Amino acid sequence: QVQLVESGGGLVQPGGSLRLSCAASGSSFSIYTMGWYRQGPGKQRELVAKITRGDTPTYVDSVKGRFTISRDNVKKTVYLQMNSLKPEDTAVYYCNAQHPMVTELSYWGQGTQVTVSS
Repeated sequence: QVQLVESGGGLVQPGGSLRLSCAASGSSFSIYTMGWYRQGPGKQRELVAKITRGDTPTYVDSVKGRFTISRDNVKKTVYLQMNSLKPEDTAVYYCNAQHPMVTELSYWGQGTQVTVSS
């Protein structure tokens, strides 16, 4: 069992930056693929970025060059550094932990709101 708690969301102007954090509790954090998803108003939830236990990142095209995902296995925390934010980045951002071998072992945080507006 893994519990996830996101933090770091808020209101930011276009072009600004935010860093999201996702703190995990439970066992075996280091083996999970950790991901950040988002769901904007009237939109489906989409994958933003993920990072494997081997520290290999993957990004959706719309955030490449602007967002950086990282993890600290000692602190059991995954981060999403978001730079050059755009209004279209406005969404609730969710943290996910996915076991690499067992599909059913997938855990979600409660989400944190990011609003990009002037």
